[in-house]
Amino acid sequence: MSLSEYFPVWGKLSESERQTLEHSATLRTTPKGTVLHNGSADCVGLFVIRSGQLRAYILSEEGKQITIYRLFERDICLFSASCMISSIQFEIIIEAEKDSELWVIPVEVYQKLLSDSVVISNYTNQIMATRFSEVMWLMDQVMFKSFDSRLAEFLIDESGIEGSVTLKITHERIANHMGTAREVVTRMLKYFQSEGMVALTRGGIEITNRKKLMGLVK
Repeated sequence: MSLSEYFPVWGKLSESERQTLEHSATLRTTPKGTVLHNGSADCVGLFVIRSGQLRAYILSEEGKQITIYRLFERDICLFSASCMISSIQFEIIIEAEKDSELWVIPVEVYQKLLSDSVVISNYTNQIMATRFSEVMWLMDQVMFKSFDSRLAEFLIDESGIEGSVTLKITHERIANHMGTAREVVTRMLKYFQSEGMVALTRGGIEITNRKKLMGLVK
């Protein structure tokens, strides 16, 4: 499948704009765990996700991670080209959560399209607005929701992403997603297990009572 099938506003672009994107974009295969973008000093280019799953997160001075959003097939990652957006004041790290394929559009190419094309400009603003909404949602979660509710919602969302009640994910990985310590996650998961909502296995978690877990999500 070509880039045209994965770029959402392709049909609204001019023929010259389409050719520019097609000729400049390179398809990249990246294994799980690869860091694709490491802050504003690492301005790789715009990512168009063909398959797989990416994670964008920020890192505190103490080394604590928190996921701000995730990207799936047909999503576009704008912050991997963050050097062209002067208003971004924080460092975002992007890694492959699964083996992934993605097109990389060079920064200088997309920047020129951004300045010349109303369609590209409007679409980029839509992406920015969506990401801003996701960050605001995250702030609301962290500041105003209890950790048991946040963890229950994370497990349910993860189950939806994986299409299974059995999650192959470590406590450390969950902590990195949620911006907390592994010990905090472990304690809460053990409580969930004692209440019959999950069963803990080595390197995994099984949701055993989804309805009861959903009851914690406020």
